Amino acid sequence: MRGPYMSLIRQLRSRGQVGDLVACDVNPDLRDVVLREPGVQRFTTDHTEVLDDPEVDVVLVLTSMPEHGRLAKAALLAGKHVLVEKPMATTLEEAAELVELSKTSAGHLVCAPFVILSPTFQAMWRHIRDGDIGRPALARGRYGWDGPDWGPWFYRAGGGPLFDLGVYNITALAGLLGPVRRVSAFTGRLRPQRVVDGELIDVETPDNYQITLDFGDAVLATVTTGSTTAPRFTEPGRPGAQCPAGAARLRRRPGPYALAAYVSPSRLRRP
Repeated sequence: MRGPYMSLIRQLRSRGQVGDLVACDVNPDLRDVVLREPGVQRFTTDHTEVLDDPEVDVVLVLTSMPEHGRLAKAALLAGKHVLVEKPMATTLEEAAELVELSKTSAGHLVCAPFVILSPTFQAMWRHIRDGDIGRPALARGRYGWDGPDWGPWFYRAGGGPLFDLGVYNITALAGLLGPVRRVSAFTGRLRPQRVVDGELIDVETPDNYQITLDFGDAVLATVTTGSTTAPRFTEPGRPGAQCPAGAARLRRRPGPYALAAYVSPSRLRRP
């Protein structure tokens, strides 16, 4: 209920598309902070209170990834519409169960990411559909970074960069090229330990993925994802700069060329 989620909810409320909100979090210390947000009428640490409330129409599951499937299932069984963050489940069996349950539930199931619904991808899809670029034969997707230094769950079983990042590429490719018929992949764990929230933890999930997707009819795609990627860009020189995340702008003079990237100011460092 904080950060980008709340900012989007504020936008929807300003358009009259969202009514009253009930917030749920296992951390009771967030109560006062969350209740100050516009539209939040109630806060609870028990998700069953939300599901049992007949006034609740839609449930947003925005928890850590391993909890998505369990909470989405409970919400569907309660007859609620469910919007669940990606991934909607961490195993194929759990995902299949949710799909089957959604067929009989009074509520609809919607899962992030929604990249294929964006204007950019809709335009790409129309060009492919209309044959403007010919027949696609090979596609490549790459999405990764050096991984978060917060949230130990990201590096435990059910977490990791495939569910957090690679899912965007896979969703977009399947939306543009159709269902995948075969998958092959190599995975590895490059960094067995990391410092997260100030503590050294063991990494339980792979952090390096190379995936090949076969769409049939000789149409192939590769997806590279991981939390082992070097900084987004490096500006050589003395002292130079490395920018692994956040907002930055480079401009070459003279001329109109500009390079923009998102870089967290707290992680901007000079070697």
